[in-house]
Amino acid sequence: MTPELHLQALDWLHIFAHYLSLSLLTVGGAIATAPEMHRYLVTDQGWLSESQFNSSIAIAQSAPGPNVLFVALMGWNIGLNAGSYWLALLGVCLTMVGIMLPSSLLTYFTSRWSHANRELRSVRAFKQGLAPVVVALMCSTGWLLASVYKDPQQDWPLWLTTIATTLLVLRTRVHILWLLGAGGLLGGLGLI
Repeated sequence: MTPELHLQALDWLHIFAHYLSLSLLTVGGAIATAPEMHRYLVTDQGWLSESQFNSSIAIAQSAPGPNVLFVALMGWNIGLNAGSYWLALLGVCLTMVGIMLPSSLLTYFTSRWSHANRELRSVRAFKQGLAPVVVALMCSTGWLLASVYKDPQQDWPLWLTTIATTLLVLRTRVHILWLLGAGGLLGGLGLI
């Protein structure tokens, strides 16, 4: 666990503003912005440890419900590191409202406009051009999560699991929940 943080009101405002800006990059879902969250929260600010960051993603992805819950867990951990459950609730509120509000409003208004103008060539081109961006963002998240130790001798089981899971998803009809369960079991047994 990280030592107790002493966050000022301006720090909380920065967290909220950072998540507001990340919200506009959540084209492939909030998980696609995980590398930027890692850079900001773990590397630059030191508000979360590597373990807290990775655990937030792992717990939220294995739990039922929307996969954006990892953002709430990160906010919760920041607040706990700052010293209280009230700050943890504040962290949850700031990170979730920050990540949800801009993208929700943008999605609402642009979907109404693009539906009304769906026959325009520019609308069709935009939709087709966005697909590679989403794939690249998802690949960067996978890269980050499979390089947790920053040491190839320790990371190879994670890479092997990532490659095997990717191939199973692409080549078979195995449901993703079975793969998530298998990954959880391997992690629980300490194999990855």
